[in-house]
Amino acid sequence: MYSEKVMDHFMNPRNVGEIEDASGVGTVGNAKCGDIMKVYLKIDEGIITDAKFKTFGCGAAVATSSMATELVIGKTIEEALKITNRSVAEALDGLPPVKMHCSLLAEESLHAALWDYAKKNNITIEGLEEPVADVHEHDHDHEEGSGCCNA
Repeated sequence: MYSEKVMDHFMNPRNVGEIEDASGVGTVGNAKCGDIMKVYLKIDEGIITDAKFKTFGCGAAVATSSMATELVIGKTIEEALKITNRSVAEALDGLPPVKMHCSLLAEESLHAALWDYAKKNNITIEGLEEPVADVHEHDHDHEEGSGCCNA
């Protein structure tokens, strides 16, 4: 069901924790399945120098959080904006269709942290939209009764 990379990031998640003096913090959830992701970013001169996460959810939610933080470290803000749920899933060698919403949470939590950074610094980041508290509002691929994170 899960790739070796998903299992590795679930069993040995990278970048777990929080950054006390984070440049931006983003929290998103999915009320339908109860997952909550919180991402902390440290940004220095437009480069993401550190990323940490805390996730309450299933194995796929933990794995996508772990991979998203790995993908974003060392990137510019503009490069970080290009990290999508699909790129997170691809980096994990795929996710089952009923778990794709977990990668959407990872993308949205990164964007929420960037939004927080922009607000704190009174700047506009081109292409960044205001985050939603419940990612299900943007989750158009999710089907009723798909199993969500209960599996």
